[in-house]
Amino acid sequence: MQWATVVATEDRFDRAMTTAIADLEQRLGDVAPDLVLAFVSPHHRAVWDAVPRLLSGAFPRAARAGCSAGGVVGGGREVENRSAIVLVGAALPDARIEAFRLDADAQPDEDEELDPGRWTARLPASPGSTPTVLLLPDPFTCEAERLVDVIDRGLDGATVIGGLASGARQAGTNMVFSGSEVWGNGAVGVVVEGGHRLDTIVAQGCRPVGNPMFITGCERHLITELDGRPPLQILHELFESLDDRDQELLRYSLFLGVVMRPEGIRHGHGDFLIRNLAGIDAASGALRVAATVDRGQVVQFHLRDSATSAQDLRAHLEEHRERAPSSVAGGLMFSCLGRGINLYGEPDHDSRLIHETLGPFPLGGFFCNGEIGPVQGRTFVHGYTSALALFSPIDD
Repeated sequence: MQWATVVATEDRFDRAMTTAIADLEQRLGDVAPDLVLAFVSPHHRAVWDAVPRLLSGAFPRAARAGCSAGGVVGGGREVENRSAIVLVGAALPDARIEAFRLDADAQPDEDEELDPGRWTARLPASPGSTPTVLLLPDPFTCEAERLVDVIDRGLDGATVIGGLASGARQAGTNMVFSGSEVWGNGAVGVVVEGGHRLDTIVAQGCRPVGNPMFITGCERHLITELDGRPPLQILHELFESLDDRDQELLRYSLFLGVVMRPEGIRHGHGDFLIRNLAGIDAASGALRVAATVDRGQVVQFHLRDSATSAQDLRAHLEEHRERAPSSVAGGLMFSCLGRGINLYGEPDHDSRLIHETLGPFPLGGFFCNGEIGPVQGRTFVHGYTSALALFSPIDD
């Protein structure tokens, strides 16, 4: 197994692609890649059609996929708010790898009764396999939450990880590609079967405040009671109990953590799925959450800031270092547009922390409009998250 990542920041597309392809070939040496991913900033929007054509000419044997990116990760750098192309190349000689595309019409409809097997039959996965699925949806034309749920149920045991294309503010102006074709809608990705070990990290960047509570009244996205009381009343009491710094965070950076391991008596790091709060009804005290909730679930309020995000990522990385038997051959990082320099005030923060904790290895990826990754065995679309896919040889 061999990985390489390269970044080109030339403003002219032809020079940037020529540089990136040449650098990737040099880093891989005599090894022909089986997988090539490309993430391209919107500065090159006028010539996006040329991306898969040039990659096809340079790496004809490889499965190829990618998308537009508001920022890219590669070569130990995080390049934001400027022209950039990152290429990721990987040789996985014992794996079966195939790129795919799901157009905007060939996706699960919200109102239909789902047959997961019928939908996952559209993916190039072998019957009975438990593949890795790298998924790159367009946020405007793909119901990504529904799609990952269908893949989870239709491909039992598969690991789904990826990110939503970024760099655009309206439908039709992002780019996704697979093989030799480009689209402005739908989803693309790659199925990888065999020949690798995959470890995932989903760092949601939050810390709990207050106490865990049971949902005692709810309707779909609306929580009407927590421990038999209106949520707004509990929030008022929580606010009064916090110091000045956390009171300020609660005003603009408050989230809800939903426990994903209900059998646990205590709930700690990695047990929560973090969801956005969509609103509060001042009259009833009810809370609207960006998730479907059920009576009896355990939840806890969470706060997020740069220090918490850094601590959470470091804790996940250290846990991985302690439990993982293999050294990392290569990795993919799907990070939120709200992280990076916008969160930390400095470039390369998460990439640097990853390499400081796990050692040097080729790491590539992009800043996403939503990050895809598993929490406690189920796949979700996240926000403000860094989702990592860490590849190692099986026999390492």
